[in-house]
Amino acid sequence: MSFFAILFALLIEQARPLARSNPIHAGVRAWALSISRNFDAGKAHHGWVAWALAVLLPSIAVLAVHWLLFYGVGWPAAVVWNVAVLYVTLGFRQFSHHFTNIRDALEERDEDSARARLAAWQQVDVGQLPRSEIVRHVVEYSVIAAHRHVFGVLACFSVLAALGLGPTGAVLYRLAEFVSRYWKAGSPHPASASLQRASARSWTVIDWLPARLTALSFAVVGSFEEAIDGWRFHAQRFPNDNDGVVLAATSGAINVRLGGEALRARVDPLSPAGFDGDIEAASSDVTPGREPEVGHLRSVVGLVWRSVVVWMLLLALLTLARLLG
Repeated sequence: MSFFAILFALLIEQARPLARSNPIHAGVRAWALSISRNFDAGKAHHGWVAWALAVLLPSIAVLAVHWLLFYGVGWPAAVVWNVAVLYVTLGFRQFSHHFTNIRDALEERDEDSARARLAAWQQVDVGQLPRSEIVRHVVEYSVIAAHRHVFGVLACFSVLAALGLGPTGAVLYRLAEFVSRYWKAGSPHPASASLQRASARSWTVIDWLPARLTALSFAVVGSFEEAIDGWRFHAQRFPNDNDGVVLAATSGAINVRLGGEALRARVDPLSPAGFDGDIEAASSDVTPGREPEVGHLRSVVGLVWRSVVVWMLLLALLTLARLLG
C-alpha cells in the first residue's frame, strides 16, 4: 500500500502541484496560531500540551480516518486517503520552481535575476552576493528543502505505515517541522520560550532518523566514501545537527564546498508566505570540496532523483516480498 500511495502522490503532484496559496496550508497556519493563543501560558508543561494539540491531535485524526476507511470500507479507500494525505505533505513542486528559476538565470549569466529570485524565495538580503555564493546557498536551501518535503516525509511515512499507522508519519513530520519554524520565527501571536523549546526539541527528535536516512541515500547514489566521511567529520560544522548531517553528506557526495556565512532575513519569513516557508540558516564553518559552480546544481538534481529512484525500488521490493510472502 505504501509504495502505490507514494507513487500516485508523486505523479499527481508532478502533474498538478498544490498551489502555494491554498486552504489546507492556510488552515494549518490558523490551527497553529489558535493553539498558541489558547494554550500557551508560558509554563514548560503548557508548551508540551500546546505542541501535542497542534501536532499529535491532527496526526491521530488522520490515523482514525485511515482505520475507519480500511476496516469499514476497504483497502482501496484507505489507499485513496493515503494518496490524498501524501499529496498535501509530500512533493518537489512545493519548492522546485524556485530552484529551476535561479538555475536558469545563472546559466544565462543573469546574476542580478538570480539574486532577486533567491531573495524572494528565502526572504533574505542577498546584497551583491558573488556567483559562487549564490550557487552555494541554492544548493544548501534546495537540499534541505528536498529533505523536508520529500525524503523526510517518505521516511517517516514508510516507517509508521509499516507499523500499521497509515499516513500518520507524513502528517506528524510536516506539522512538527512547520510549528517549530512558525513559533520560533514569530507568528502574529508570539510564542513563549517554553513553547519554542518544546517544538524545537520535538522536531529534533522526529527528524533524527529521517535526516540520517536522507544522508545515507545521498551517499549510496553519490560518492559513497566521501559522503560518509563528510557525515562523520564535518556534520558538526553546521549549527543544526540534523541539517548538518544532510549537508555534510551532500558536500561529500557531489564534491562541493558548503557552509559559510548565512544570509540575513529581511522580512518576517512566515507572513502569509505559505506552509513550505523558508529554510532556517545560520553561519557555519565550510566543508572541504570544490568551489560551488553552476554545474553543481545539475549534480544536486541528479543526486535527488537518483535517491528517489532508490527509495521507490526499495519500497517496491518490500511490497513484492510482502505479497509473495
